[in-house]
Amino acid sequence: MTKIDDMSDAPLTNSDLKRMKRTPQAKIIRRALKLSQEEFSATFQIAIGTLRDWEQNRVEPDGAAKAYLKVIAHAPETVQKALQGATQ
Repeated sequence: MTKIDDMSDAPLTNSDLKRMKRTPQAKIIRRALKLSQEEFSATFQIAIGTLRDWEQNRVEPDGAAKAYLKVIAHAPETVQKALQGATQ
């Protein structure tokens, strides 16, 4: 049996978990695409304020927005083409 002598190996407590910040999905996707908030907002027709709220954990995307972000993550070029075709 292993004894936990080193506190760096101790399991996280509930208060530890509450203090930790999770990186919002929108920010991860945007950074992976190497786009600024302004570029991501314009490219995928998401209001800049909404994107900032998502990234700063002020508001969580609803179900439809989460699905849209998932599609953007998997097929950004397809989404761009579809949006360009819709505006022409």
